Amino acid sequence: MTDLDYRVFEALTFDCYGTLIDWETGIVAGLRATLGPHGVRPPDDELLERYAAVEADLEAGPYLRYRDVLGRGLRAVAAGYGVEASRDEVDAFGGSVGDWPAFPDSSAALGRLQRRFRLGVLTNCDDDLFAASARRLGVDFDWVVTAQQAGGYKPRIANFELLVERVGLPHERILHVAQSLFHDHVPATSLGLSSVWIDRRHGRPGSGATPPAEASPKATFPDMAAFASAAAP
Repeated sequence: MTDLDYRVFEALTFDCYGTLIDWETGIVAGLRATLGPHGVRPPDDELLERYAAVEADLEAGPYLRYRDVLGRGLRAVAAGYGVEASRDEVDAFGGSVGDWPAFPDSSAALGRLQRRFRLGVLTNCDDDLFAASARRLGVDFDWVVTAQQAGGYKPRIANFELLVERVGLPHERILHVAQSLFHDHVPATSLGLSSVWIDRRHGRPGSGATPPAEASPKATFPDMAAFASAAAP
């Protein structure tokens, strides 16, 4: 918790996957669909951390659509366990984003916040895949910036610069809200944006589907419901 004065902000911008959409559940389900039939059943956090490392490397290279990042990520993680992912499995995992569930509190929290703020999204995803996730969230965002539009992936500063340009407000009037320290809080802070950490993994060891990083968000909440109660009482 914090004494952050939310009245100074006009816009809230969100990461989607990990913050609003439960991507860890979706990623684990997709990986297990390929590994399980081969008798490979490692712990969830082991799978997530292996996938996080592979995805970060892929996203740091030449731009690929996110569905291709997912597909190559599946192939690499499976190969690490001695399993060859089939073309059908790769295609299914690459298109699975729309099946990933929203966190139970996301839709109601966004609706509450939308009565007080304008809302945006900065997401490492393709336009069509995010559109499927947005339907699960049930709100119309004022701004949507995808990796496809930016031509690259967070934590690139260029993605945040494009977001700020689209929003059209001074930095001090924008609050970025996200789960990933690596993808969001480090670059947002370096650009002079205030940020709030939605620590969905609170109390759980490891960093899950995001590489570990150090950052200093202005406030920390365990979920979107707690954040909405503080920001839009």
